[in-house]
Amino acid sequence: MKAEQAAGLVGGLYILASAACFGSMAIFARLAYASGVDTPTLLLLRFTLAAGLMWIILLARGLKVPRGRALLLLLAMGSLGYAGQAFAYFTALTLASAGLVALLLYLYPAIVTILSCLVFRHPVTPLQVAAVAVALLGSVLTIGKAGDGQSLGIFFGILAAFIYSVYILMGSRIPKDISPTASTTVITSAAAVAYGFVVAVKGYHPPGTGAGWLAVFAIAILGTVMAILFFFEGLERVGAVRASVCSTVEPVFTVVLAALFLGEAVTPMRILGGALILGAVLLLLREQPNP
Repeated sequence: MKAEQAAGLVGGLYILASAACFGSMAIFARLAYASGVDTPTLLLLRFTLAAGLMWIILLARGLKVPRGRALLLLLAMGSLGYAGQAFAYFTALTLASAGLVALLLYLYPAIVTILSCLVFRHPVTPLQVAAVAVALLGSVLTIGKAGDGQSLGIFFGILAAFIYSVYILMGSRIPKDISPTASTTVITSAAAVAYGFVVAVKGYHPPGTGAGWLAVFAIAILGTVMAILFFFEGLERVGAVRASVCSTVEPVFTVVLAALFLGEAVTPMRILGGALILGAVLLLLREQPNP
């Protein structure tokens, strides 16, 4: 096997590992909630642990913290964008099935396309219009009868996708010379501080069981830090387009894990809707070489 092919294979495995780590986060969140933790405390613990590990990695690699306008942008992304998206996503997990929430989150590429057109006046191609239409159809099929008793969870799931889209558009303004490790360190730190204020007002409600604490550590270490680091390792080897395509298996991991460990039903209609959403993502990636 040639060195280039070997690097591509290793890179692909890194991206798949990253998707599996991200995909497992919803499962661990449900386990953490079962132990009595509330959403603000869970996210405070998640971001505090993740930020601490990222600072260790940042210092070990000898990287510098961004300054000036770039630092202010990253702080805003963490305290508003990432913190807001996490709140909507984790709240949705308390109100709807993990598989449904994971699939709804992947509406974000279609939302990014729409916002790019409306806000930045980026031209929209016929293929992009078709992809957005397919994604919306997929979301309708994915939701299906899940709206019965889960409508609020669906709202927060779509809200998470919308906030994440804004977060991505903000991220496109980050200078190219700032390393992903440094950006992630500042963003997770800002999110931790934001939830520190929230918990100071609403109260601290930690997990009541050892299993709950293990789930929190898994969310911070496996679902956040390792997922990010695996993704960057793969990104260096296969590039942005292939990395983004491989990452579309993330909700698939969530749906499968939710069926295995949480007993969630996987209906043919949801499979079809999820396939349409992911197919729309692939169409958008094909149209946009540098997602």
